[in-house]
Amino acid sequence: MNTFSIAIHGGAGTLVKGMMTPEKEVAYKEALQIALDSGYSILEKGGNAVDAVEVAVKVLEDSPLFNAGKGAVFTATETHEMDASIMDGKTLEAGAVSLITGIKNPVSLARDVMEKSEHVFLAGEGAMQFAKTNNYTLENPDYFYDELRHQQWLDIKDTDNFQLDHAATSTKLSNQKDSKFGTVGAVACDKNGNIAAATSTGGMTNKRYGRVGDSPMIGAGNYANNKTCAISCTGSGEFFIRGVVAYDVSCLMEYKGLSVEEAAIEVIQKRILEIGGDGGLIAVDTQGNIAMPFNTEGMYRGSKNSKGFNEVSIYK
Repeated sequence: MNTFSIAIHGGAGTLVKGMMTPEKEVAYKEALQIALDSGYSILEKGGNAVDAVEVAVKVLEDSPLFNAGKGAVFTATETHEMDASIMDGKTLEAGAVSLITGIKNPVSLARDVMEKSEHVFLAGEGAMQFAKTNNYTLENPDYFYDELRHQQWLDIKDTDNFQLDHAATSTKLSNQKDSKFGTVGAVACDKNGNIAAATSTGGMTNKRYGRVGDSPMIGAGNYANNKTCAISCTGSGEFFIRGVVAYDVSCLMEYKGLSVEEAAIEVIQKRILEIGGDGGLIAVDTQGNIAMPFNTEGMYRGSKNSKGFNEVSIYK
C-alpha cells in the first residue's frame, strides 16, 4: 500500500518569534492540527485525496484565525471578496472561483465548479449565480466580521495602500502581537497514490478594482498532476502568477527529473526571489513525500503521514 500523507498551510510571511502571544501561538497550532487530522482521517479510511484537501481547507476557512472564509480580510469598500481553487491530480480536472461574497466555504464552491459545470473558473456575479443554482445559502456579512481584520482595514482605508495579509507593512500592524496572516491550502496523497491540491483566500486588505491573486489560478497558486505533484502556494500573489509557481514545480519534476523537495526549493528559494516575490508552498508527490519550503520568517504549516509522522510548525 502507498504511503498516504497530507500537508496544510495557513499562510506565509512576517511571522517573527515573539510577535505573537503564547496563547495565540497555541490557538494557531491547535487549529492547524484539527485541519490536518480532519483531512488525514479521510485518507486513513481509504478516502480520496480530493475529499481530504477539501475537508482540511474547510476547517481552516471556518476558523477566524486565517485569511479565508470566516477570517477573510476587508476590501477597499469594506466587503469580503474570496477566491478558491481545487484540482484532482488523477484526472487533471479543476475548479476555481473568484470575487465571491457571502459563501461560507469557497473551496466547496470551487469543487462544485469542477464537478457540476463544464467550466474551470467562475468569477464575480456569475460565480454567485452558480452558487445560488446549487442551493448555497449566503451568510450575513456579520459572519465574516472580525475585529482585528476590521482594524487592519481601518488603518489603511481611504489610502492607495493595500496590504498582503501576511505582511506587517504598516507600523501599527507590526506592533500588534496578534497579527493574523494568510491564505490557506492543503495537498494530499491517498492510499491509491492519487494526489490533489486546494487553496482558499480572502485576498488583500483594502484591495481595489476586483484584484485577483494566485490562489484561484490553476498553475499559479494551485496545481495537481499524478505525473508529478500537488502544490498549494501562499505569498505575494502577483509574483506567484508571473512565476507560474505551482506549474513550475511540476515542470521541474517532469522535465528535469527533480524530486518534489528539490523542485519546490528551486522555485521558492531561487526563482521567485529573483523576480522579487516572497512566500512559500506545500507539495506532495504520488509516493507521499512532502516538501514545505518558504523564504519568509515563517509559514503556518503542518504535515502528517501513514508512517506515523505528525508535525505542526510556524517558524523556521
